[in-house]
Amino acid sequence: MKRFIIFICILTLGASCGLREQKRAPKYEKERLSADALAVFLTGNELGALKPCGCSGGQLGGLNRRQAVFDTVPAEKRLIVDTGSFVKSDSDQDLIKYHIIIQALQLLDYDVVSLSEKDIEIGGNLGLLDGIESAFNVINPHSTSEMNIPAKFTKQFSLKGRTVLFTVAAFDPASTPVEQLGELFASPSGVPTLNILILNHSDPGTIESIAGSAPFIDCLICPSESDEPAVIGDPDERPLVFSVGRFGRYVCGLKVTAPARVGQPLRLVFKALEVEEGLSKNDSMIRLYEDYQQIVKDRNLLEKHPRFALSNGLEYTGSKSCKSCHEYEYETWSGNPHAKAYSILEQVNSQFDPECVVCHVIGMDYESGFISQQDTGHLKNVGCENCHGPGSEHVLTAGATELTKPKSTCIDCHTPEHSGDYAANKDAFMEKIRHWREPNAAGNVK
Repeated sequence: MKRFIIFICILTLGASCGLREQKRAPKYEKERLSADALAVFLTGNELGALKPCGCSGGQLGGLNRRQAVFDTVPAEKRLIVDTGSFVKSDSDQDLIKYHIIIQALQLLDYDVVSLSEKDIEIGGNLGLLDGIESAFNVINPHSTSEMNIPAKFTKQFSLKGRTVLFTVAAFDPASTPVEQLGELFASPSGVPTLNILILNHSDPGTIESIAGSAPFIDCLICPSESDEPAVIGDPDERPLVFSVGRFGRYVCGLKVTAPARVGQPLRLVFKALEVEEGLSKNDSMIRLYEDYQQIVKDRNLLEKHPRFALSNGLEYTGSKSCKSCHEYEYETWSGNPHAKAYSILEQVNSQFDPECVVCHVIGMDYESGFISQQDTGHLKNVGCENCHGPGSEHVLTAGATELTKPKSTCIDCHTPEHSGDYAANKDAFMEKIRHWREPNAAGNVK
């Protein structure tokens, strides 16, 4: 009953409540398992996040860092699982990412991937699932006409000289009775097992129902609503219930050891492992990301970015058009990082990626905004019109027409994902871009 109440609270108030209980995931310690232990690594909900943007320090995540986490355990002592949800949508850029993520999971030697409904839908519609079974084992609670996907995967290990079986199964409680779970986890009598169940959907009664009807389930993985993993309820109870987080910022680790006495279940210790920037990067993942950048460039996604018309016929004119009347402000702005924002992308070869470029140029979401360096080079960098609005009428009338309401704000780009320190240090960030006269005299821009 206690677990049921906690689960309702999490669903009602959001996953952040559960994280408040758990606080921050522990710092990743590079420790190797003892000889009498096994490990399960779980990821999922990449949602298109191949790597952190890198625009600020301390960002977690990145497919190129995961190998360093996995390699703390020898290959013969680990099971690597992904719970699916590769991308957010079927946009052109997400479809490219879909391919890249499949290749990445193969190169990282994943044992099994539980494909989500959206993974099946996107991949099936566009033929992206062809041959996926040769990359890694896949599971899904529903077989399709295109693919006869099994619902479970089992791998055998040796633990202290005894054979143990790890089984991972995908389950949809909306379409399959809980009472049928026993059919997924049947195992030879006397063989120690670790049974992991991945839920496609969950509701407040699902966990209680599974715990009551299927006591052989050791771990229950719920859909994620937060970036950080969260243990739901008592970590010492069975099943151990948790979510794996989103965007690949953490890897969930389960340390598995033999029970104290024969006949007892395997012992589990859960740990959320930060995929931190200090981890070494995998060369094959670096090359794969370079392939992704080249595909994005070749597909010309930057110029295909959807753009909308500005109201009242306004247009962007570029920061240099402000210089004649606001020379002090222009020259001061020229010395701050915003004025060099585009060059940061060039340094990491991301200047063709619309997801990156939009925060490093002027007005890319609008028809008169940035299109490319060749066509609209005067709109590179974060300039006057990002904060003050499109300036065509203001420039045409020599300042007689007031600038319109800004079309973007700081928090459009300084999000927790891209600029984690911004929210707690707004004043310090504003000091970095101070380009107005003090004290503020009449006529000065602020």
